[in-house]
Amino acid sequence: MSQPHSSPARRVVLCEVGDDVLDVAAHQAAVAGAGAGAVVAFSGVVRDHDHGVGVEFIEYVAHPSAARVLAEVAADVAAGSDAEALAVSHRLGRLDVGDAALVVAVSGVHRQETFATAALLVDEVKHRLPVWKRQVFTRGGEEWVSCP
Repeated sequence: MSQPHSSPARRVVLCEVGDDVLDVAAHQAAVAGAGAGAVVAFSGVVRDHDHGVGVEFIEYVAHPSAARVLAEVAADVAAGSDAEALAVSHRLGRLDVGDAALVVAVSGVHRQETFATAALLVDEVKHRLPVWKRQVFTRGGEEWVSCP
């Protein structure tokens, strides 16, 4: 006998800011569920260049309120979405080229709301999270990005 369809849980299952390496598969597994017809994952990774200049590594520094702000962002996006569950993490500290800085995973009944929610969550994190990035260039020198 099949289970009746339940309304979306609209829940935040994982929300972290910290120094640990981010695992995309763990985020996907955290949001997966029997009612999810779609699971979307996004990983923002450190690239080897910015505006034509080689990047050696980056460092993220956060305001002490970053974990609280990320939780607020996640809750706001979840409350305004038809997605079933979401997970979001932002890494701090030194990150090398190829390392994940931001990971988002969202599950939903259908792909449209799942993609839309994942995109909105990434945009809101980029807009609201008090995290600053220091890029160190391969030619020497550095630049702070998104720093007031």
